[in-house]
This record gives sequence, structure tokens and C-alpha cells, in this order.
Amino acid sequence: MNEYDVSARMKSDIRNTVARARVIGFAAAAIALVPALAGASPEASPVSAPMQSFESCRGDLVAWVTAHEVPQAVADAHLAGVSSDPDVLAATRNQSEFVRPIWDYVEASVTPSRIETGQRKLAELAGPLAAIEAQYGVDRYTLVAFWGVESTYGAVLDNPAVVKPVVRSLATLSCGDPARAGYWRDELTASLQILAGNEVPLDRMPGGLTGSWAGAMGQTQFMPTVYQRYAVDFDGDGRRDIWTSTSDGLASTANYLRAHGWRPGEGWGYEVALPEGLDAALADETTSRSLAEWRDLGVKPIRDRPIPDETASATLILPAGIRGPAFLLRPNFAVILRYNTALAYALTVAQLSDRLRGDPGLSRDWPRSDRPLTPDERRDLQTRLAERGYATGGVDGKIGPKTRAALRAYQGSVGLPPDGYADAALLDRIRATPGGRSAP
Repeated sequence: MNEYDVSARMKSDIRNTVARARVIGFAAAAIALVPALAGASPEASPVSAPMQSFESCRGDLVAWVTAHEVPQAVADAHLAGVSSDPDVLAATRNQSEFVRPIWDYVEASVTPSRIETGQRKLAELAGPLAAIEAQYGVDRYTLVAFWGVESTYGAVLDNPAVVKPVVRSLATLSCGDPARAGYWRDELTASLQILAGNEVPLDRMPGGLTGSWAGAMGQTQFMPTVYQRYAVDFDGDGRRDIWTSTSDGLASTANYLRAHGWRPGEGWGYEVALPEGLDAALADETTSRSLAEWRDLGVKPIRDRPIPDETASATLILPAGIRGPAFLLRPNFAVILRYNTALAYALTVAQLSDRLRGDPGLSRDWPRSDRPLTPDERRDLQTRLAERGYATGGVDGKIGPKTRAALRAYQGSVGLPPDGYADAALLDRIRATPGGRSAP
């Protein structure tokens, strides 16, 4: 979910590789995106040939969707005359959560204006939010933060310059992105099933079924399959209207989060101060320790806060290395990541929720003087790490968990703090050393 910026990002199919099947969302700063847990069908895709013309592919799509519970009349009405959208294909090549410095990504949404508007929305919608909290156990600050990141509190949904016809976008991707054709085809099928079910308030949406370039829909950017599984009619008008009903949109998001393990009454985590000389390898994204164990290691919350259960587990992360802010993450942070697996996205939602709650900003600044790596430099870094025997999970120009693990292993081998942070200085160092496993 996120802003309707064509240069935004892609939401991930959770059952596929963590940073690959990403679907971009709305809002004006191009930051977040959409839940898409459905997973591609195991059946063979009818559009797998990379050179197939759009017209031929479109005919195959009509045959496919009508074989999957879409009435012929609906398929003909929405696919017969549809054309490919070149802007959609161009958008797949620019995923901002992987190429922007994390501080730019976070701060594009956690702005004074976004905070002020969100706090006003919290006051205006106090009644519905209280009812949603009572039913689903997801706190209002988190829900409004998702809303703010995904669509600037719904503001971009009325912007004709950025909203796109969902069916056209998904048909374009089904035919023009062969690596994920099965995923896009299933989302296209779901979108047509939704139209056939007459749940969409088309009387209030003159542009038809609209969404982001990747088909993400509504106030908090649901993919069609996610809409089918988790959208709810919270206002009781007989429609699961995530476009024009704020209550339905926020309650649907709460339903999604609770279904994926949200723990009522627990936060996402918090910023912490690290003791001098802490082994950066402890911040490995996967190893959990109890809050008491972290305390004994000298890791302490920046601000005093009640910790009712010191046996509860948390994970330490250093998103910008040992010189940037540090965070202890609780299990709810992993649920935010289910919405969008980019670490930058999850931190954006987490930070905005804290600011809406009235907390101050981070106590430690980001290493802003660092020059971020370009996509080509990131691919070069991954290639060189792989040549030395460090598994990066592929050469795709995206610094995800596997690449950060490879970086930590390399850094430790040459006597650097193993914080998994990639910057220009590290790339220069690895370029200057011969291939093969490095020794300190």
C-alpha cells in the first residue's frame, strides 16, 4: 500500500521470495504498499511466453478468467477492449524501498503535515476507531498510520492523475511481466470476481474499479485477493467498501493484521541505546532474546516505558548500521512486515504510529553523510560477495535480509563491525580486495 506514485514500490507475495513480488501502493511520497498473501496458483500460467502479443495474451486471459468463476459477460465487458498501459510496466522497474536511503524513505511519510492530519483524523473518528479496537484488538494509532502511509488518509484516491483502472493494470502486468504472470493473473481474476459480485460502489467511483499501478485498492491498499479474504463491511451498509468508507477500510486493515498474528496491547517495539562496544553481530534480524537478556547486555530503551513481561522476546536491528538508530522489535513488527516486507516500510508505519501517539522523534540521527549505493553498485556488491562465497540470495540490487547476512559475514571476516550496512566505503573496500574468502 502506498502512494499513487508510479515510482513507488511493489507489494510482495508473502509465499514468494521476500523481496521479489512487490506491489506498489499510493500516497504522494511513494513509500508504502499492499498486502498480497494469496500466492500464485500452482496451475500453469496461460501467459508465460515473454514475446506473446498483448492482443493474443488478452484472449488467453479471457479464457482463463471465465474458467475461474468470472461470468463471460463480465470478462467481455472489462477485457475485450482493454489495452496495455506502458506506464505500469515502467513502474515495475523502480522500487523505492530498495534504492532510497532508509531515512529518506521514512521521512517522506513521517512529516509534520502527515502527523498533524493524522492526529486530526484520530479525533474526528474517535467513535469508529474505538469500535474497531474493541472488535479486532489493533490500536487506532497503528491503523491510522497505515492509512496515512498508504493513501495520505485517502486524499490520493480522488486524484485522477495517479489512480489507474485496476483491470487494465493487472491485465498489463499479467501479459507484460512473465516472471510473475501467475500472480498477476490471479489478482486480475479476483478483481473481475469482485466486479461480478457487485460489491464495489461504482456509483461513487465514476472511474470504475480504481487503484495503484499494481492493482492495490482503497484507503489502505488491498490487492484484490486480499480484499476477498479480509475486507469487512464494518459500517453495515451491505458493501465491503474500502474506497469510500473509512470505517470499512480501517476495519478491514485491522482484520488483516489480527488474522496474521497482531497481539493486542503490545507495541511494535522501540528505539534503544546501545552500550559501548556491543557486538554488532547481535543485531542479525533473526535472533530473538528476552527483554531481560537485552537489558543485561546493556541495551536499554531511549525513553522510560513500562515493560510488564521481561521474559517477552525481541530482536535487535540496526537499519543504517552501528552509527544509526537502533531498535528492539516485538512480534507485532513482524505483522507489519506481512503487510509489506520492506524494512523501510515497516519502520515508516511504526514511526508514524508513535508520532501520532504523541511520542517525539528519534533520539539518534541517521548517518546522512553516507552516500547511498546506486542499484548498479548494489548488484556489484552482491556479485562480489557471492564470488567470495557469501550467499546474498541473488543479484537483484536489493539489500534484503540475505544480503545483509552476507554483509555481516564479510564484515566480521575483515575486522569491521558486522552490522550488515552497505555504503560506498564498504563497496570500495571489497572492490580493492581479491576474490575468495577474506581473512582479517
